[in-house]
Amino acid sequence: MKSVDFLKVLGGVVAVVVACNTYAQSSDAMGTASGAMAAPSAKTVKKANRSLGLKVRSALAKAQGIDVSSIAVRARGGAVTLTGSVPDQGQVDKAGEVAQGVAGVTSVANKLTVVLPN
Repeated sequence: MKSVDFLKVLGGVVAVVVACNTYAQSSDAMGTASGAMAAPSAKTVKKANRSLGLKVRSALAKAQGIDVSSIAVRARGGAVTLTGSVPDQGQVDKAGEVAQGVAGVTSVANKLTVVLPN
């Protein structure tokens, strides 16, 4: 009689373990399937924005005739905003063109101002 009770308990434990294992596998499979469709995490978006901003900043620094010392670059989802000041209007226009030419940039908001040196 005791061995029958033991086998019943053992069968119940095995059933629970199998059920938990099956549930874990199906949720993992669902997680990867929906993970491919889900929006990227905030950390991934932040990293991509930072990377794009650095690419634009680097392109501006390499461009001839642009003083980047007072230019700030902000990127969000492909949209780049340039803020700060430059000594002449030609640099404002050129900075916008250079930023637009960087891969990954979808739009440029050029908010640079012209400040004449004293």
